[in-house]
Amino acid sequence: MKEIRCSSCNKKLAEADYRRLAIKCPRCGVMNDLKATEPPDPAPSAPKESLCDHPVP
Repeated sequence: MKEIRCSSCNKKLAEADYRRLAIKCPRCGVMNDLKATEPPDPAPSAPKESLCDHPVP
């Protein structure tokens, strides 16, 4: 997870994996709008894509 800090006062706001996040700082009131630079890792329980065209019995 990535540590999220306020862009104005540097207060720690959260630790998260995200694609897009909007969070208001309770200390200074600045609205922080963040976008991930790369997509988060897929969840370990996410189904894997099949490489073949037919179902496997």
